[in-house]
Amino acid sequence: MSEATHSFEESFDWVVVGSGAGSFASALVMRAAGHSVLILEKTAFAGGTTAKSGGVMWIPANPFMLAEGEDDTLEKAETYLDALQELDGGAAPGTSRIKRRAYLENGPRAVDFLVAQGVALRRGPDFWPDYYDELPGGCKTSRTVVAEPFDTRQLGEMRKRLRKGFAEFNVLLGDAARMGHMRTNPDAKKMLLRVALRTVRDKLLGRSFTTAGAALQGRMFKAALEKGVEIRFDSAVTELVRGRDETGAERVTGVRVEGARGSGTVGARLGVLVNAGGFGKDQAMRDRYMPGTRAEWSLVPEGDTGDLHREMERIGAQLAQMDQMVGFQTTIAPGTENDYVLPGAQSLTGKPHAILVDQSGQRYMNEGGSYELYCETMLRRNESVPAIPSWAIFDRQFVEKYKVADKFIDKKIPKGWLEAGYLHKADTIEGLAASIGVEPAALGASVARWNGFVHAGHDADFARGERRYDGCHFVGDPYADDPARGTIEKGPFYAVPVVPGDVSTYGGAVTDEWARVLRPDGSVIAGLYATGTSTASVMGNVYAGAGSSIGPSLTFGFIAARHGAGLGNLA
Repeated sequence: MSEATHSFEESFDWVVVGSGAGSFASALVMRAAGHSVLILEKTAFAGGTTAKSGGVMWIPANPFMLAEGEDDTLEKAETYLDALQELDGGAAPGTSRIKRRAYLENGPRAVDFLVAQGVALRRGPDFWPDYYDELPGGCKTSRTVVAEPFDTRQLGEMRKRLRKGFAEFNVLLGDAARMGHMRTNPDAKKMLLRVALRTVRDKLLGRSFTTAGAALQGRMFKAALEKGVEIRFDSAVTELVRGRDETGAERVTGVRVEGARGSGTVGARLGVLVNAGGFGKDQAMRDRYMPGTRAEWSLVPEGDTGDLHREMERIGAQLAQMDQMVGFQTTIAPGTENDYVLPGAQSLTGKPHAILVDQSGQRYMNEGGSYELYCETMLRRNESVPAIPSWAIFDRQFVEKYKVADKFIDKKIPKGWLEAGYLHKADTIEGLAASIGVEPAALGASVARWNGFVHAGHDADFARGERRYDGCHFVGDPYADDPARGTIEKGPFYAVPVVPGDVSTYGGAVTDEWARVLRPDGSVIAGLYATGTSTASVMGNVYAGAGSSIGPSLTFGFIAARHGAGLGNLA
């Protein structure tokens, strides 16, 4: 490959922008093929949004499922994904049947490859079903893959470069979810004791564990370092450099970097992979593509400002699905505004004895459904009825069993919650309605209607509780008589605001089944690949199940590297 049109200061075979799951997967493929790899990370830490997340990958027919005798097939998963597209009224630009098939075929292969590289993975909790499990091909157990907890001390001096996770303990994600029901799960206290003893033991042995997304990223980070991948921090890519190959055809040949080493250019002989995250922290882009959302409600790292979205568009890439985000409904209590992870509201309004209403007092969704759909529904509702914020409504039964913004409040309400107008409390529903500025008759009717559904055992408006996911550990309460529904009838009554936060944006460059970036006319921008939330999702405008961002990010990073290295299709 000729670099005659640009004289690079240094060159690698494969240059990766960003250090998320897809970045490490691609780097390991390239190193296994004998090629040099450079990962350029804009921030001071490796791991991206994945490290802050649950680190879950949605991988149908994965080897762990099959080893347990589960009857899952790629054909079932394909049927399910096809049905999801029909829910949305047709295929979005970022997806196609051939691209979805490439994802399904290569997901299990990517898992096998990582395990062979020493990355310890396992099946996710078996109570994590697909989010639309009633559709043809849907799974009611779990198609997820997660990492084993990771001792960060295995990274040595590079330990300080791993982005912090949200759970710095030696515990599996499923066990953590079970322990979250400490007032209704009779085994929770025993589990907590075991984790406490394990933590003491680890400390005595000089171990420092993390779990979930940070464990996945820590394990891949370690493998990448051991395989000779070079990673540079505080190195922002500001330009995708174009040149010509030996035939004279234009292609992306490298990048311009600014950061700790100053400004310079790096050549990429086989290609550049963009996995730089989304634009969750750029308010201007949010205002343009998803008005009504706020950067301060996003859980993404500080570096997610859409730089590479704009740069890919500048050189001709088609951007699509830019109005989509991976929702994370949140309730921001006083003092939590700057928390590393904002308090979630999915496990607030989805549990028994709670509902969500808009500012007119009307209930308008299944509070137990997919977090992506939850926030999308809130934004859509706000176009006709004020619904940002909406109100979580619950009663004494709720606070005696469950947390609000990560706090039990039945014995003592945190300082400032009432004074700041965050938490509203009243002896009657009418008094609560007056406190939050809602017509008392409207709120009273919504609560009475909900109570009627609970007594009937069926939500006739939104079918809450009909899907297995509605009552699972992460949303409802599987230890309750009814995991997803409970009356709101015992005072005092409470309300807190809920807003549509996110764990990332969900749109970006359109790519093909090889993760190559495409122009609006469908032609390929040679030498340029992309994955993760830098791309328009292969899932389209829906979210299939837990891990529908990280699973595709990792899989298409794997696919991109195989294509760039000339390894071809594994089929």
